[in-house]
Amino acid sequence: MKNKLLYATVLVPILAVALVLQIYKVEPFESFSLRFNDINFDLQKKQPSKDVVFVAVDEPSVNVYGRWPWKRGILAKGINNLSQADVVLMDMIFSEPTSQKQDAKLGESLASLNASVCGFFLRHEATQNISNDELTVVSDSALDLLQSQVSEFKNPKFISAPYAEMNILPILQSCTLSGSFTTLIESDKLLRAYPIAMYFKDMLYPSLAIQGLRLKFGKDIKRLDKNHLEINKNKIELNDKGFVRLNFYQYSQYNIKSFLEVVNGKIKPEYFKNKIVILGVTEVGSGDIVSTPIGSIPGALLHYTFISNLLEHHLIVEPALVTPLLIIFMVILPFILVLLFKNILHRVAIYLVLYLIVYTLIRYLFISENIYIDLFYPLVSLLISAATIEAIAFNIQEKSGKFIRGAFSSYLSKDLLDQLIKHPQALALGGEKKELTILFSDIRGFTTISESMDPVRLVKLLNRYFTPMTNIVLKNGGMLDKYIGDAIMAFFNAPITVPDHADATCKTALDMIKALDKLNIELESEKIAPIHIGIGINTAEVVVGNMGSDTRFNYTVIGDGVNLASRIEGLTKNYGVSILITEFTMRKLSAEFLYRKIEPVKVKGKNKAVLLFELMENTKYNQTVKSLYDKALEIYINKDFQKAKNHFNILVSDYDDNLSRYFLNKIKQNHPWDIHNISAKY
Repeated sequence: MKNKLLYATVLVPILAVALVLQIYKVEPFESFSLRFNDINFDLQKKQPSKDVVFVAVDEPSVNVYGRWPWKRGILAKGINNLSQADVVLMDMIFSEPTSQKQDAKLGESLASLNASVCGFFLRHEATQNISNDELTVVSDSALDLLQSQVSEFKNPKFISAPYAEMNILPILQSCTLSGSFTTLIESDKLLRAYPIAMYFKDMLYPSLAIQGLRLKFGKDIKRLDKNHLEINKNKIELNDKGFVRLNFYQYSQYNIKSFLEVVNGKIKPEYFKNKIVILGVTEVGSGDIVSTPIGSIPGALLHYTFISNLLEHHLIVEPALVTPLLIIFMVILPFILVLLFKNILHRVAIYLVLYLIVYTLIRYLFISENIYIDLFYPLVSLLISAATIEAIAFNIQEKSGKFIRGAFSSYLSKDLLDQLIKHPQALALGGEKKELTILFSDIRGFTTISESMDPVRLVKLLNRYFTPMTNIVLKNGGMLDKYIGDAIMAFFNAPITVPDHADATCKTALDMIKALDKLNIELESEKIAPIHIGIGINTAEVVVGNMGSDTRFNYTVIGDGVNLASRIEGLTKNYGVSILITEFTMRKLSAEFLYRKIEPVKVKGKNKAVLLFELMENTKYNQTVKSLYDKALEIYINKDFQKAKNHFNILVSDYDDNLSRYFLNKIKQNHPWDIHNISAKY
């Protein structure tokens, strides 16, 4: 619970920072965001409108007619061949007079067109003085209706400029309408948006493309709401400055024709019928070249792009709330995953997969539906949130790991301890039911040994005994529960799952006997009496867990299965064997072990008897003993006691078999193979 609160407390400031960065377009993040999302234009294969043509004063034209600007009569000759176009947009300005004859020729050509739009610049600084006559003419191009709706909706706040650079009066009077060229670059110095209109002298003037569309459709533009306009049933979405995000095409897809081909008749006038023609300059050093997400292009293609976006229904839609919602999701995601998945590699994989899914889906939405959703700020949000949450998780895990290592380093093997540190939830306060195999071992005759030694020597002896026994338990994947005087209690399959835990426990018991034999050889050389132990093993579903409090606990097991393991350990001395296992353990064995059946026993308080087996080291000698014993026991169970006695006597005389002695004693007392009651308690 404390960890969850710690994680949750860092989410609020992360979320606040991420939303502030996105809403207020904080640099340099905004520039990174713009560049990050420019890939949209590389992915799509949309085609611009075939009803738009850009006629360029290009290098071949300049090679024939000389450096720009030309005599206006040359330009007029080319414009005359555009007479069948619906609208001609002049992406050039004639702010200074030349000869009256040349100016008149250009004016007459413009006036002869079906419709034309002349451009003008709106600037923050300019030296040109605008005459009242010029201002009167250009004011006819203002959008009075849109301007009246601005005050009604109060948004967007169209930008304004105090100065203008306009065409001379004869040109102005020849054009059907005038439109603004002016646009704004983004924070990274690239042009991505197109203006709908701008203020000059308290009048709202549409851009060149908007004026062309008004003339093309013969309809005016109207306001739908504070962020949307409409012309000829085409909906236009605006930002807060009255700009439209452009949906760029690949440069090679724009329909660009040379002015030279138009003026010399190589391109026939009929080609331009029903089209919108943009006339502009591309010659190096003279033309208007702008930087965009698709590279440096002639400024005239901005008008081209916007008009094509509208005609082909490629106008970008920007859902207002999607990006903030994605930011919120990406901030919360690491918090959710750190609670659900404990492995950091799993979490990182999920971060990557989920973001790639979102990335792919949003890129697809742009390609197929022109829906523009910013993916940069959600990515930044995910990185910041994930880094913070993972740092906290690492710190918590480090503290937990140190605590667990300190608490369990003496009770678990290194491998199991490492697993436990990775999965500390296994130590949650409380117990769980789980199948375990429990082992009890005890030194026989320990009282006699302790009485023959002073305490210091006795402790040293116990340490020499406990050390190899403990190491064997840990090596085989067991959990050392406790030392009880001279006894050892261990269990397998908790807190970390141990596959084939019954096999691991039986192997542990056999290894303990081997290790004890080596120790007894050392003790014999030191004139110390050998140690003999009994081991009891049982497999059962018991309650295992952290018994105690959050700060002080004892990880242990409880249940009848534990009691049974303890009680059968006590029976080893009755049968004269070293290792006893229950039928429940025997059924779980998957490896090849050597064991022989003894008899059923009934635990005090239980009605059902449990069949016991002796676990033996798998040697040829013991295989022979087991084979002879199994025959003798079968005869004994069938109550042919005299014949059984003969077989058991052979086992005693030839193999010194203690278990056969036990059954000879039963035969002597006329006790059949029957249930043996256990009264010993754990």
